[in-house]
Amino acid sequence: MKNLFIKLILTINLLLIYNCKAQTSNDYVTFYNDVVPKLNTIVPNKTQFYGQNFSNFYSELQNKNVSIVMLNYDSKNELSREYYVLRLFFAPINMWSFAINNSYRFPIVDITFENEIPSQIEQIASQAEMKWNYNLVQFFSTMKIEKIEFIGMNGYNSQDRSLK
Repeated sequence: MKNLFIKLILTINLLLIYNCKAQTSNDYVTFYNDVVPKLNTIVPNKTQFYGQNFSNFYSELQNKNVSIVMLNYDSKNELSREYYVLRLFFAPINMWSFAINNSYRFPIVDITFENEIPSQIEQIASQAEMKWNYNLVQFFSTMKIEKIEFIGMNGYNSQDRSLK
């Protein structure tokens, strides 16, 4: 009887773990299938934002009900220490490890600015723990966009890593 009880508890635990994973998978797929079509509506018109302030592009994201969750910044090339690229992430943080573990694609937007991102970005982003906030909106608002690249837009489990 005791042996049966232990097996029953083990089986219930395994089912609960399996169901939690399935729910996370469904949550990520739902998130991805919600945000990517919205971003894809911007792709054909992305060049209209070139030479424009970041605030214009940000307004378009807001109009499409697309929320930025996190950011990163980068140089144009590996040899440079000057930051020109703003990388925007949209996936909720609680889904990141699941997406990574399952090799799911993240929808990401890389924005290259015409001028170098001021060095204060390191302090501002660090204080915000790399989470998107109003201070960052204001910081980037008047920076002119040179180029926009959409990444991870070909399906959450796609092997196609081409940019849009």
